[in-house]
Amino acid sequence: MNELHKALDDISSIRKQVARTTEFRGYGPTTLAATGAFAMLAAVIQSVWVPNPGTDISRYLTVWVATALLSAVVTGVQMYTRSRRLHSALSDEMIRLAVEQFLPAAGTGLLLTVVFLLYVPTLAWMLPGLWQVIFSLGIFSSCRFLPRPVLAAAIWYLFTGLFCISLGDVRALSPWAMGISFGAGQFLVAGILLQGSRKASDEI
Repeated sequence: MNELHKALDDISSIRKQVARTTEFRGYGPTTLAATGAFAMLAAVIQSVWVPNPGTDISRYLTVWVATALLSAVVTGVQMYTRSRRLHSALSDEMIRLAVEQFLPAAGTGLLLTVVFLLYVPTLAWMLPGLWQVIFSLGIFSSCRFLPRPVLAAAIWYLFTGLFCISLGDVRALSPWAMGISFGAGQFLVAGILLQGSRKASDEI
């Protein structure tokens, strides 16, 4: 029995090691492009429903938190099904690694939002920029499991976030500060992954 347990542990260790050195293909280009479209749609909704976000931060947060949750659910479901199909026996480990890489950024963004809303609502205009900077850090953390060009998307989010912060006031709450940044960013990631999947198909 000891030898059996040792063999199973060895297999598990090998599987984890292979997963850590395998490019994660669970993110689908179409789904990520859809999340970019969600961001653009959210910007339109905000422009109509929240004309003065500086004085109605709760509605502003409703629009963008709902958009983030919808994007996360759609991406998560598609990541699970796609990973099962493309990574087969390694899918559980690959999904776990992908979530581990991005979870700290997601959790930090959530906690920052709560703190700003409860304790410093007058500085809530900083949230769009901070969200983008934190999102860029999540992508930077995930880059070693993704095609190398995804680094460009991380840099995009970093600089758009810093630009939003540099505005210094409620102009950062403009619907297009988020709509263009996340819309273009997600379309960029989708294009990179699509190119990568085509290249992988050509090599097979």
